[in-house]
Amino acid sequence: MESLVQMREDLCENLRHVSVVNLIISVLIVVGMLISYLPQHVRIIQRGTSEGISPYFVLLGTTSATSAFANILLLPQSRQDVACCKDIETFHCVAGLLGIAQLAVQWASFSFIFVLFLVFFRYNPAEDPDNEEDLDEDKPRWQTALLVASLTILHGLVVIIVTGVLSTLAHDHLGAWANILGIMAAMLAAVQYIPQIWTTYHLKHVGSLSIPMMCIQTPGGFVFAGSLFARLGWAGWSSWGIFILTAVMQGSLLYMAIYYEIQARNRSALGSSHGPHPSHLFANGFDDDTPGRFSSHPEHYAETPEQLQTILDRQESDAAAETAPLLKPGGIGDPHRNYDTNRG
Repeated sequence: MESLVQMREDLCENLRHVSVVNLIISVLIVVGMLISYLPQHVRIIQRGTSEGISPYFVLLGTTSATSAFANILLLPQSRQDVACCKDIETFHCVAGLLGIAQLAVQWASFSFIFVLFLVFFRYNPAEDPDNEEDLDEDKPRWQTALLVASLTILHGLVVIIVTGVLSTLAHDHLGAWANILGIMAAMLAAVQYIPQIWTTYHLKHVGSLSIPMMCIQTPGGFVFAGSLFARLGWAGWSSWGIFILTAVMQGSLLYMAIYYEIQARNRSALGSSHGPHPSHLFANGFDDDTPGRFSSHPEHYAETPEQLQTILDRQESDAAAETAPLLKPGGIGDPHRNYDTNRG
C-alpha cells in the first residue's frame, strides 16, 4: 500500500517539472488546431449551405474524434494526471493536461462541423437556386443526413454508456476499453478522407469545403507525426503512421480542391472577357431578377419560399391577363369567340 502511495507521489512530482519547450509546443498545437478549424466553420456559415461536404466524411471524422478523445481520457496515465491535480498547483495541472486538451479541441471543432452540416443541409432541393434537375440524384438526400446524425449520436451514447458501466462495475477493464477506442479511432481516421475525395472528384468543385483549413492541417499532420516519431522511434509506427496516412490523403484532397478552384476561376475569367452574357434580367419588364410569364423552373430564381410564392403569383396574374388566344391558359383559342368558318 505504501509503495502505491509512493508511486503516485512520484508520478505527481513529475508533473511539477515542466519542460518549457514541450509546454510551448503543446500550447502551439492546441491553438493551431483551433485556428485550423475556424475557416471551415466560417465558410459553411457564410455560404449558408454544407453542399460539397460528404456526409460520410462528417460521420467518420466525428466518430473518430470522439473515440480518440475518450481513449486519451481513459488511459491510465491520463487518469493519474487528472488525479494529481488535487495535489499540485493549477499551472502544473494545466501543463500536464495539455495532451488531453489537444484531442478535446479536435473533438469539439469537428463536432461543430457536424452540427453546421446538419443545420445548413439543403433538405429541400427547391431552396437551392443552383440546383438542376439532372444533378438532383447526385446530391445527398435528407435521409442520408438523418442517418449520419443518428449513427453519430448513437456512437457517442454507446461510448458514454460503456465507459460509465465499466467505471462503476468493472474498473479493471477500462484499460482494455481505452485500447479498443484507440484502435477504432485509428481505423476511422484511416478511411475518413476517402468519401470526401470521391465527393470532390465527382462534383468537380470544392463547395463549402475550406481550402485554408486543409492548407493548415496538411503540413501540421506531418509535423505532428514527426514529433511522435522523435519520441517513439520506429517502434511507435502505429501511433505516428496514422497521422502520416491522414496527412497524405488530406494533401491529395487539398491538391484536387486547389485544381478545381483554379479551373473555376479560369472559366469565370474567360466568360467575363467575352462580355456579359444575356440573362433573364428585365425580360419581363420588371427592374429585378424575376422570371416572366414564359419562364420555366421559377424555383431557380427564388432564394426563399416567400420569393417563390411571389413569382408564382405574378405568373398566374400575367397568365390571367393574357389576351393572345394561343397563350391563353387552359387551351388554345378564345372561348368567347365563334370560330365557325361555315357562317357567312
